Amino acid sequence: MSTTPGQMAFHDELVHHRLIVPSGVPGVWARSEVFESVLRRFDDRVSTLAAGEEAERLHFPPLIPRRLLERTGYLDSFPHLAGTVFSFTGSEAQSRELGRRAKDGEPWAELVTQTDVALTPAACYPVYPTLQGRLPEAGRTLEVQNHCFRHEPSGDPARMQLFRMHEVIRVGRAETVLAWRATWLDRSLALLGALGLEARAVHASDPFFGRAGKMLAASQREQGFKFEIVVPIAGEEPTAVCSFNYHQAHFGELFEISLPDGNVAHTACLGFGLERVTLALFRRHGLDPREWPAAVRVVLDG
Repeated sequence: MSTTPGQMAFHDELVHHRLIVPSGVPGVWARSEVFESVLRRFDDRVSTLAAGEEAERLHFPPLIPRRLLERTGYLDSFPHLAGTVFSFTGSEAQSRELGRRAKDGEPWAELVTQTDVALTPAACYPVYPTLQGRLPEAGRTLEVQNHCFRHEPSGDPARMQLFRMHEVIRVGRAETVLAWRATWLDRSLALLGALGLEARAVHASDPFFGRAGKMLAASQREQGFKFEIVVPIAGEEPTAVCSFNYHQAHFGELFEISLPDGNVAHTACLGFGLERVTLALFRRHGLDPREWPAAVRVVLDG
């Protein structure tokens, strides 16, 4: 994926100040304690907002069953972003051949076998199978924070291959989840605005693959199933730091999640990209948080 001069310049500035440390692979880098401190403080603010709804907090590893990736249709829509896990299961002779090839820089992919796990593509994915059955009358609200993988190697510091999403998920009647999504859109804009970020909401679509994907993306935009909040980070165009998705009955049907009256439940979710919000704050206020405006530091500290 191409990188603009502005994105590369911001990347180099972050590296120079030791806020990030490159690994040698685009989109994979270490973060300093200063960076992580800002990220954790923003993450806490999202949790504070969700706590008002008594959201159930779940904690998952950054892996999901491969069958879940297949069952949801993720590989139909986003095969270019998926990451699956392979391990060696061969003989001793094959292990020696693998080691030799690795040392000599030769391909060795055919010597490993696909496992039953995949890297988590979105923090909400492992939540839906846990909801099978009938919901309480009020539905359910859940909260999760996790590492997510998408194969998008880039020099843009805001486009990582492994990043953290803080998501809140609402499950219930269609009118309930749509009203909830609208409330969280306003709430999120207010939070980002209080942090001094130039945030605005836009209609958006997911990066579907191929020709058919372009049609799906157009339909998603037209029907208003997805919104994003964008802010300036690097480059000419603002970057999405938060997304709001309405899935209709997709996950309800797939995982047999029903309302008390037996009808299929609808779902919606919102997700903050924690590294992206952190990068936006450094871009807006400078690379030393101690020098940020007092009002911003007050909001971060809760």
